[in-house]
Amino acid sequence: MELSLIIPAFNEAQRIGPTLRRFHAFLATRPGCFEILVVDDGSTDDTVALVEALAGELPGLRVLGCAANRGKGHAVRQGMAAARGQICLFSDADGSTPIQELEPLLRALAAGADIAIGSRYLAASRVTRPQPWWRRVWSRLVNQVVQRVLLPGVADPHCGFKAFTAGAAARTFPACTVDGWSFDLEVLARARAQGLRIQEVPVRWENDERSKARLRQLPREFRHVYRLRKQLRQAARQAGGPAQHQAQ
Repeated sequence: MELSLIIPAFNEAQRIGPTLRRFHAFLATRPGCFEILVVDDGSTDDTVALVEALAGELPGLRVLGCAANRGKGHAVRQGMAAARGQICLFSDADGSTPIQELEPLLRALAAGADIAIGSRYLAASRVTRPQPWWRRVWSRLVNQVVQRVLLPGVADPHCGFKAFTAGAAARTFPACTVDGWSFDLEVLARARAQGLRIQEVPVRWENDERSKARLRQLPREFRHVYRLRKQLRQAARQAGGPAQHQAQ
């Protein structure tokens, strides 16, 4: 299995169908075997039934179910644990980053990166439909804090399009505990603390107005950032090594 594509989903019956068809059509044109794992995060709509129906016509598609809604981070961890591919990619169900942007991430991994992350904020990134102004301000504020406190040099840790070698996924995800919106930060911070190479890659991105991110999540986000920094510094002192590695 060359590639495992993990898509966390919570009440995505209205938009996940077209995403899965686009993703599958593209991956079917590439050499190598692939699988698409939709991890349902306790949906109360028809997400599971829809994906199960599509699995009958899209080879390699399967759905993993969680009994209760735990959060995006928990769903991605479940998908990574079940993945069989040499490369594990997770993508948001809205398909804001087109699946064609996979190729630059794969080139970064082939060049030696352990983790390749899509970025909306590099000079070569292409945002075809921007977020509302208040979400752009919010996102940049969060990123400034994250860069200063936890992940210096990473411009866009929240973009939902990240590829891991199977080895990097196996080393990183089992230690993670954040279930919610801040899980990206924990994954990247723990990967860096282990000396894994993170390569940020410019991608094409289009805002989906149905995004589930909310301003009320901001205080919790900041608490997670400082808690993670404290945990990683304590672990580094116990191990007698540096707390952070610079981004590649």
